[in-house]
Amino acid sequence: MVVEPQPPIEMPEGASTPETGPVRPRRDPANWTLAAGFAVVATIVGLIVLAWFILFVTKGRFLKPQFESIASRMTERDVKVAGDFQFYFDIIDARFVADGLTISNPAWASKPNFFEAKHVATRIDTISTIFGTRKADWLILDGGKVDAEWDAKKRNTWTFGDPDQKGEPFQWPIIGRANVTNTEVRYIDPALQLRTDVKVGDIAAGGTRIDGKVPFTGTGTLRAKPFTMYGALLSPNSTVTFGRTNFEMHAKSGATYLDVNGVLPAATQIEGSDLNLKVRGPNIRQLFDFLGVAAPDTRAYWFTSKLTKAGDEWRFTRINGRYGASDLHGKMTISFPKERLFLDAVLDSNRVDIIDVGPFIGYAPQALATQGVQAAVAQTGATPRILPDAPLRADSIRHFDAHILYKVKDFRNPKFPISNVDLTFDLDNSLMKLSPLTFDIAGGHLASDISINARVPAVVTDYDIRLSPTPMAKLLAGFGVQQAGTTGTIKARIKMSGTGDTLRDSLGTSNGRIAIILPKGTFWTQYIQLSEFDLGVFVQKLLQDKLKKPVEINCGLLGFTVRNGVAAADPILIDTDKNVMTAKGGFSFKDESLDMSFRADAKKFSLFSGQSPVGIKGYFAEPGINILSPQLIARGGAGIALGVVASPLAAVLAFVDPGDAKAAACGPILAGAQANAMRTNKGELRKDVGKVSENRQQAGDRKQPTNLDEKVGLKK
Repeated sequence: MVVEPQPPIEMPEGASTPETGPVRPRRDPANWTLAAGFAVVATIVGLIVLAWFILFVTKGRFLKPQFESIASRMTERDVKVAGDFQFYFDIIDARFVADGLTISNPAWASKPNFFEAKHVATRIDTISTIFGTRKADWLILDGGKVDAEWDAKKRNTWTFGDPDQKGEPFQWPIIGRANVTNTEVRYIDPALQLRTDVKVGDIAAGGTRIDGKVPFTGTGTLRAKPFTMYGALLSPNSTVTFGRTNFEMHAKSGATYLDVNGVLPAATQIEGSDLNLKVRGPNIRQLFDFLGVAAPDTRAYWFTSKLTKAGDEWRFTRINGRYGASDLHGKMTISFPKERLFLDAVLDSNRVDIIDVGPFIGYAPQALATQGVQAAVAQTGATPRILPDAPLRADSIRHFDAHILYKVKDFRNPKFPISNVDLTFDLDNSLMKLSPLTFDIAGGHLASDISINARVPAVVTDYDIRLSPTPMAKLLAGFGVQQAGTTGTIKARIKMSGTGDTLRDSLGTSNGRIAIILPKGTFWTQYIQLSEFDLGVFVQKLLQDKLKKPVEINCGLLGFTVRNGVAAADPILIDTDKNVMTAKGGFSFKDESLDMSFRADAKKFSLFSGQSPVGIKGYFAEPGINILSPQLIARGGAGIALGVVASPLAAVLAFVDPGDAKAAACGPILAGAQANAMRTNKGELRKDVGKVSENRQQAGDRKQPTNLDEKVGLKK
């Protein structure tokens, strides 16, 4: 079936269409949300602008009751404004004005109010404050009083909230410009034993220029020592907000002076400052007493340094100065980790006078400088003492810790050439270590480790001192040893431990071992008679004027075992080409007395040998040598008797040494072994070195000679 196409049906003219109504546009949800958001933001901005406008017009005076209530609740203190009050936003930053503002103290404080001010006005940096930095463009303060106190429970008056909570360190707000008039600040810290009152005059910094100095003054006490101070903020070079401010301060306590000057980043900002420090006084101990840091007495001193504060650290750099006749340079940092003072220093000296070292072991520096060695000798009854008895300041070292590196290039010392001193000093909770303490001495090297433990009631000191092989010619040059002809060396070790808070007490209770070893070499001295102990050879050479040949040492040991402060020979044995020298007795650190008897037995026949002990008696400060011993006098008496009954030639028979001394085996000697290990060169046990118990009895239980007759044995 085929469908024919039909023509379109046309509407007759004049016919009307049915009414359909207007078409409404469809709403876009995104546009609606955006519009609502804009409306909310506009409302908030409008309210903020309205609030800002109201605050700006009224200066926020109507907020005074709310401010007092909110501030009192947040600080848990009474906050009151007696007069005018303003708080509003000047564009973004907030302005605060209060007349008669008071903030109360906690109940435990000594004054009723922490802060008072007749008038205070400031512009606060809002953005910085939101992000935790307290910063003000400017501050005007008149008639202010600040009572900053700590108490024994570590509470302070500026930590708000719970009055019994532990106090936080005070953080100064950063103030770009300041005008302060008629203001007083009181600071009390029982832990530092510090109390100070400061009166502040007119101060301007940053954008305001001052003609001349505007001073502040103060008085106080630090660790029971009074001090005064004065200073000023000076005309700044900058005329912009937060400009760098010139600062100077001078302080004095007795004869100790301190001067500080330089530049502060802002009027109340020490962080990042660039200051110059100068201190001077008669005794550096008095300076460190202010910090509660134990330091030795010194002669007059002066030091300069750069000073700045970085975080919790006070940094002293480019230190330069002198104490006594010694120089000192380096850097030092003082900080308070875990609320405990910590001193960290790196110091060096080009030259140190030996007198300036005396105080470090307990000697008075001024006395040493004026009286010399005799100043070190003190009379205890009729007994001279040379070991110092200045006590360790145990109470002081309990309050701080330290780590100090100290180097000295050269020592001014007339007896021993000492150089290249290298010391590491550590103090940790009353445990003091000088480890290592090393230096070069007379061509040798001394290394030591010393520990002083003050953590226990009775201070314990451990000594470990080691001397490497050192040429005797240089070491003993100041005592008459001739370098020409002396090739021998000496090495030693001292290892002891003692109890007591003075060097004298520590050594007087010590236990341990002292070993001085003489390897093979030659020895020559102008006092040759004291080295050979052979009266016949000495007289013979003296008459012939031939004191030229040095002593040839095969090996030698001066060993001592120390028990309760008494050092007993264990053993003393020196093997030379002609003699075997031994000694009995010892010495005592308790009363500093000496009682040793040296004996030299010839290996070969000697006609004029004394063959009798040569005594060393007396005290460390006054040693005496007894060559004319009772045995020698007895032998002289025998010689006289023989001369009477026989012939003059027979008189010399009493002085004949048969020459039967046995050479020593050098192995045990060079090892520093004790007496029971000593052998002859044939391996036999030596019987001439004495018993340690007998030597200890002689060293520790004796009556000292009181006059010359007793010293030389002429009086029984």
